[in-house]
Amino acid sequence: MSPDERVPESPWQPPRTWHGELWRLVLCVAFSTLAWWQMAPAQWRHDRLLFALDLGLGLVAFALVLLRRRRPWAVALTLNLLGVLSSVAAGPAVLATVSFATRRQLGRLVPLGILGVAAGWIYSLIEPQVSTDPKWLDIGFNIVANVAIMSIGMYIGSRRELLWSLRARAEDAERQQELRLDQARARERERIAREMHDVLGHRISLITMHAGALTYRDDLAPEQVRETAELIATTSHEALVDLREVLGALRDSESVRPQPTLAALPELIEDALASGMRVEVENDLAEPAAVPARLGRAVYRMVQEALTNARKHEPDTPVRIRLSGNAAEGLTVAVRNGRSTFRTRPALPGSGLGLVGMRERFELTGGHLNVYDADRWFIVEGWLPWQQ
Repeated sequence: MSPDERVPESPWQPPRTWHGELWRLVLCVAFSTLAWWQMAPAQWRHDRLLFALDLGLGLVAFALVLLRRRRPWAVALTLNLLGVLSSVAAGPAVLATVSFATRRQLGRLVPLGILGVAAGWIYSLIEPQVSTDPKWLDIGFNIVANVAIMSIGMYIGSRRELLWSLRARAEDAERQQELRLDQARARERERIAREMHDVLGHRISLITMHAGALTYRDDLAPEQVRETAELIATTSHEALVDLREVLGALRDSESVRPQPTLAALPELIEDALASGMRVEVENDLAEPAAVPARLGRAVYRMVQEALTNARKHEPDTPVRIRLSGNAAEGLTVAVRNGRSTFRTRPALPGSGLGLVGMRERFELTGGHLNVYDADRWFIVEGWLPWQQ
């Protein structure tokens, strides 16, 4: 990298402020005054050209030191070179050297330190002699001073980087915590949405089917109309109860609703039969009572969603449910409903999320779910590992 090439600031460097620059310049003036006040009278008496040159180069050094953040290496190098003829430039040279040392580039700090020592030694040869100290003492003092200046700069840079890294870690930890909270909220919303879809979709499809029967059937007896209306009212009340319980889960971390298992499947089938659906069940499970609760919930929700979809889209076709499996082979559940060639009334709209939710539920349980058409049958088939 050439001396004129601009160096980007490190991320841990503090921003420049006017009060920060002010107190640094005040220290520079104090250091330069301390270095020049012994030499100024001798320069004035013996060589006024050196007096003017020392002061003029010092003023140039004070102007250049303001550019130390833009080109730290070039400014530090130039100000140390000015130290050959100017003791007034000592303050800005110290500031530029400390500023460059905060970057801890050892490959450049060593030659910069050698240049600083050489500049101080040459200055002592050029300027009028005001001290009777031996030369080796002056050189030793310059070496110690330059090492101290660079050590201070490296310490400041190391401390700045440490504080910056700690601050960055704290901010990253806060962002990670917020991300985890957002993910937890999203998972909870998905859980509640799935629960609402599973429960309310089933109830509302029953209500819609019976209401549609009242709309399209004009041959029903008054007693049948009354029974259907009572069934709609009862199902509507159950849907409201379900909605209240699901919304309660929005306020509580755990839902108060007991989750259904495989033991609740006969009641679900009875509700479907009572609603007028044609449902056939074939249960070949080796030990139904030994099915784990988590598997039972997944099977129940799958059958519930399949019945809801059949009621929505193919209300006049039979539904066949088959359960099979054992502890060694796993549990297989298949629900198929026929495809109508014509409909007496339009199919109900669907959200398209029911099958997605079923597939996610099976995959989270360690199984898989397949949905396909075969010979005018719509088939939903899933497999779950028995051991959980």
